Amino acid sequence: LSLMNYRGADASNCIYELENYKLGYHRLNAKDLVSDNNQLFFSPDKRYCVIFDGRIYNLKELQKENKLIATTQSDAEILIKLYIKYKSNMLSMLNGMFAFIIFDVHKKQFFAARDRLGVKPLYFYAQGNQFIFSSEIRPILELAGKVTIDDVAERQYRMMRNFFNGRTIYNEIKEFPAGCYMENCRIKTYWNLDIKYDDPPSDEELKELIISSIKYRNTSDINVGSYLSGGIDSTIISYLSESRHTYTVGFKEYNEFMWSDLAASKLLNSTNHKTIIDKDEFIDIAKKIITTRKEPLLVPNTVLIYKMNKEVKKQSEVILSGEGADELFYGYDRIFNWANRVDEFDIIEFSRYYCYGSKYDYEVINDALKPFYRFKKPILIVAAFFQIAHLKGLLSRLDLATVMCSVEGRTPFVDYRLVQRLFGLDFNYKHNNGIVKAPLKRIFSDKIPPEIIQRRKVGFPVPLNEVFNTQDQDSFYDEWFDFNMKTLRRVL
Repeated sequence: LSLMNYRGADASNCIYELENYKLGYHRLNAKDLVSDNNQLFFSPDKRYCVIFDGRIYNLKELQKENKLIATTQSDAEILIKLYIKYKSNMLSMLNGMFAFIIFDVHKKQFFAARDRLGVKPLYFYAQGNQFIFSSEIRPILELAGKVTIDDVAERQYRMMRNFFNGRTIYNEIKEFPAGCYMENCRIKTYWNLDIKYDDPPSDEELKELIISSIKYRNTSDINVGSYLSGGIDSTIISYLSESRHTYTVGFKEYNEFMWSDLAASKLLNSTNHKTIIDKDEFIDIAKKIITTRKEPLLVPNTVLIYKMNKEVKKQSEVILSGEGADELFYGYDRIFNWANRVDEFDIIEFSRYYCYGSKYDYEVINDALKPFYRFKKPILIVAAFFQIAHLKGLLSRLDLATVMCSVEGRTPFVDYRLVQRLFGLDFNYKHNNGIVKAPLKRIFSDKIPPEIIQRRKVGFPVPLNEVFNTQDQDSFYDEWFDFNMKTLRRVL
């Protein structure tokens, strides 16, 4: 537990032991300031114990609807009461980000679950009679002993800067799948991405969904801030959440400060905190994170977001972030335009738009895409891949960069209600007459400055060519891969 103290600096080393079973957790006070939450939570009869990471946003509604009496303000108390009443069926009731384990003391059995889209991480190791769950990989490494690098995962990382289908960089450690639960040592699915609507929402319906999603994530006894790149996604979140503190980060000569300052001064009236990083510091922080976490960094701007969260922590315990908007509204316009034009999916063309380097490893690319071929149409295959697999990497980035600074990251555009309402809708609804993210721009055009509405997406960019002193695009992505894997292998 001490290896991830930063995940919960407000309550640490809370451990329960029974024979060969041990449960422990850390807690970050990002919702309330009540000390009675600083303990492992047991049911009144002491039969069930829960360890919980995350936040249940519709907690009060669930408590009221089910006539549950709470003696604390803890999410875990309501969670365990719902489990006692509904068992696994309670998962479909939850709106939140979560990974949790409930231990049945009488039967000595575990029930584990993860939120629908994988906002909160969960990993596991199963060898012989040893079974380990953890929010991070490093504690498992310490307990499991010898592990080996997964060759397929390494190839995935080189090509696509991500890991897919439950793989991690280690053969012996797996990622617990989002939208799933484990019962009697069997993993079962409780939520899957599917097309639920043919007709698009009205502007009013979509606006209300977005407002509701942000409102859910804007509740805290502690100050809530917002990232602000100066793009439409972060500006909408900052505006609707009425964030008093906004944050941006960049290199001295390579940043979006002009745009974030414009949004902060012209619309938000927020204090806009700007963090500057240089290439030497970038390398130092990257090495520190890889060494601490014992895993490669998926995306270069993880380093920038980590650096920015050092500033966030001075004013805010909770930060709102825009992950998920590009996946919902087809913000990656080149690849979505291609997918909409063609009648048959072509993995070679997909690779040219999505993958890194000049030589493509079609075996691992195909493996990453396999779960999404069921959608048949190219636009839906690509949309599903981005909504589930690509987004997973961005959520992993956010969790790493926030929790290492003892900050809680929340993602309004990853509300499952938005995903279910918008997935599979006609391409022209989201790209209307060539306008990317058309519904967002239309709905908020009377509030967001036109300069920001018309901006192309950037999002805390990293000039890897300067960091690695090369002008060849294929080369600097290879450099990023080599840097990560060499740094990792030095500490194994």
